[in-house]
Amino acid sequence: MNNVKIIGAGMTKFVKPGSQLPYRIMASNAVESALKDADIDKKHIQQVFASYIYGDSTCGQHAFYDVAQLGVPVVNVNNNCASGASAIYLARQAILSGEVDCAVAFGFEEMQPGALGSHWQDRESPFDRFTPVYDEFDVPPAPIALRAFGSAGKHYMEKFGVSPNLFAEVSVKSRQHAINNPFSLFTSPLSVQEVLTDKVIFDSYLTRTMACPPTCGAAAVVLCSETFAKKHGITNAVSILGQGMATDTVDSWRDPISAVGSEMTKIASHKAYEAAAVSPHDIDVIELHDCFTTNEIITYEALGLCHEGEAEKLVIDRDNTYGGKYVVGPSGGLMSKGHPIGATGIAQCVELSWHLTNRAGQRQVENAKLALAHNIGLGGAAVVTILGAD
Repeated sequence: MNNVKIIGAGMTKFVKPGSQLPYRIMASNAVESALKDADIDKKHIQQVFASYIYGDSTCGQHAFYDVAQLGVPVVNVNNNCASGASAIYLARQAILSGEVDCAVAFGFEEMQPGALGSHWQDRESPFDRFTPVYDEFDVPPAPIALRAFGSAGKHYMEKFGVSPNLFAEVSVKSRQHAINNPFSLFTSPLSVQEVLTDKVIFDSYLTRTMACPPTCGAAAVVLCSETFAKKHGITNAVSILGQGMATDTVDSWRDPISAVGSEMTKIASHKAYEAAAVSPHDIDVIELHDCFTTNEIITYEALGLCHEGEAEKLVIDRDNTYGGKYVVGPSGGLMSKGHPIGATGIAQCVELSWHLTNRAGQRQVENAKLALAHNIGLGGAAVVTILGAD
């Protein structure tokens, strides 16, 4: 099977809610940047996939019309926090099917300050399915994201005998990476002590700097078939070597760790590794869904970067940063960039594309050949994408 190519990538700097441009402008700027990077005419775009979760039903069209009005299909994608990667997944499928040769996936979000919660109180919530597991494990009430990832971290500590210092170490690592990322919201270093003594936001241990901030921003990629790339003389591209997408199974609510997507991640990553014919240990650089540092720890194991219960050793050995086995979150991750939901999964692939084409500046991962993007949404969806340098 031919590989789909990413031939253009662009994004905006992520900013605090209240200081952003309108989503239409952020999104169209990101798309224009990706098209300039691809160096192709807009007329070649045959389908468009726009990801976001906060907005009316045709926000994607409204944003893309500032770029071009081509009469082509524009599909709006809402898959919770996995919306961005889901848009790429759909664009890749469209190209692999032979329906189109060139597509754009872009994502954007205008966020509000504070913890994520439901905007729809007049109907059933998809998160009602989480209630039994939280009742069983006596999880205190809180907004859903705090409750989910906070309880997962506490369960991990109790199960494997680790302390909150482990999650603080990940916060410190992520912020250190972000120092060299001009697209990140936070670029100042942190210490373990600063993280541990920051404001507690859940269950006596989870502090504010163990959680990603809400931000506003946009990101975009241009994808095409191998035939299109050859026809247009495109050589500085990145290949999607494998991709897997999964939803919850009957085992997904057996404990707080499973409830935040570890089971989905295992399934999706297995599909992606198999399709790409690689193993976790072949990967050089990773952007994963570190909405909370608790989830970064859990995801190390779900992706197979280490065995269950061995994430602490991976962190102590510095195998999650420059000079170790993997560089995880060279951008600073969601923890430092922030999490404009519709843009997040696409921004991960933008960052990894820059590393695989040696354009990541001071944060460049040396000799990066294989990359992995991991994007999840509660409720649920997990998308794992394996990218390779051409």
